[in-house]
Amino acid sequence: MAEAARLDPMATIFDIDALPEVAAIAPPADIAALIAAETPVVIRGLVDAWPAAAIGRRSPQQLNAYLKAMDRGAPGPVMEAPARGGGRFGYGPDMREFSFTRRQARIGETLDRMERLIGQPNAPFVAIQMLPLASHLPAFAAANPMPLLPGVMPLLWIGGPVRSQTHNDRDHNLACVIAGRRRFLLFPPDQVGNLYIGPPDRPPPLSLVDPEAPDLDRFPRFRAAMAAARVARLDPGDALFLPRYWWHHVTSLDPYNAMVNYWWGGAPAGIENPNDIFQAALLAIKELPDSERAYWRAMFDAHVFRAEDDAVAHIPPDLRGPLGPMRPGQRAALKQQLLAALARSP
Repeated sequence: MAEAARLDPMATIFDIDALPEVAAIAPPADIAALIAAETPVVIRGLVDAWPAAAIGRRSPQQLNAYLKAMDRGAPGPVMEAPARGGGRFGYGPDMREFSFTRRQARIGETLDRMERLIGQPNAPFVAIQMLPLASHLPAFAAANPMPLLPGVMPLLWIGGPVRSQTHNDRDHNLACVIAGRRRFLLFPPDQVGNLYIGPPDRPPPLSLVDPEAPDLDRFPRFRAAMAAARVARLDPGDALFLPRYWWHHVTSLDPYNAMVNYWWGGAPAGIENPNDIFQAALLAIKELPDSERAYWRAMFDAHVFRAEDDAVAHIPPDLRGPLGPMRPGQRAALKQQLLAALARSP
């Protein structure tokens, strides 16, 4: 019944907990197969052996003490939202500002403040997010290693029961919970048109829809996004592998939550960066007449997205140039050609 109601095109309320669950596996020997599969996976007990996870299960006070003992005293990124927002970290009344403030503050002082706020009525929502542990708590990585990702630097996320609005990352993500429970509501990358994402030039671009109370009169296509959604629930010690570009809405389910994540596999900079080329396509193609945009859509389908596998089968391999597999020299020559064209741009 819950599944049928979730997929009912006339439904106005969605039961997130009735969504299909992301598959769960035991800790793998390496992460290459997960990357190749290109789908989210929950890894049960991946960081069970971490001292941080063991201490995080005991109490907020003990984990705070553990982290403060490693603190070098440098200020870090702190976000805060008023109680009236219900912990939702997203856009403000318009998309020119956010519903939270950002500042730099000392880590130990912020942890103490979070501890004091637990259980207080009408308390603001405070979180430390994207704290680079290598610079701020350098002993953490040595005491809590991640052998699946040698050399990738961890980031710390810690705070109250906050809700991070739907967004995505341009890198692969391994999110490891060390205190509290977290729920990830996940949408495939191709749902971008149904999520009502904000301006891409104001990162991070966020969905305007609150999936826990969606306004379906204003955002009717969100029904289709929920039909494609799935959910991942993580307890302390669990991790979520999230391939790049998957959209995710993250809810911290307990009064105190802590997570360590790893981002890796970023795109090259400059002219080979897909986001920069997407922006260039907005500039060069978006405003063309319909017939010309249809031509370029067909060219992209045939030669970039390869909707037709035999689009160049009639051309001898040594004459396919950039339409075929490119050797390093061909890539370098094409880059120089494009850079020269950009240099001539008025």
